[in-house]
Amino acid sequence: MITADRFTHRAFVAGMLFKGVDGCLELIGAAALLLTTRPEIRDVVAWLTRAELVEDPTDFFATHAVRMAQHLTSGTEHFAAAYLLVHGGIKMALAACLLRELRWVFPVAMIILTTFIGYQVDLWVHAPAWPLGVLTFVDIVVVVLVAKEWRMHRPHRMALPPPHP
Repeated sequence: MITADRFTHRAFVAGMLFKGVDGCLELIGAAALLLTTRPEIRDVVAWLTRAELVEDPTDFFATHAVRMAQHLTSGTEHFAAAYLLVHGGIKMALAACLLRELRWVFPVAMIILTTFIGYQVDLWVHAPAWPLGVLTFVDIVVVVLVAKEWRMHRPHRMALPPPHP
């Protein structure tokens, strides 16, 4: 039978693996943005969405992807690449350090991840999108798991004996 602590630890490891893979994908996305031109991006998005738009011209994801690619500017492309590079690198580093159970990383990770959540909530307030809401919820769960894991690894303080009268 699995105990609550063991379940929490497994969920923590799964969350860290997810964050590490997500960070790696963000680094790949940043490299793709830096190494391609805007017309190439528009062509790839058009190719990826063509079949879906033929089947359903009002498909939510396909129409939004095409619209985003068409409105991509040089400044937006560079900001997105820089954001993905920094965000992905930080997530990969945090996940690796947390999986190695480096004690000092736990509070640092909670601060950084909470800052990311704040930024995502700000984005969501200005431009609500359910995928961002789902990712923000996952990030909140990850912060809770990091806090629980940190608490489980903290050395238990021994109670001091009562003072003698």
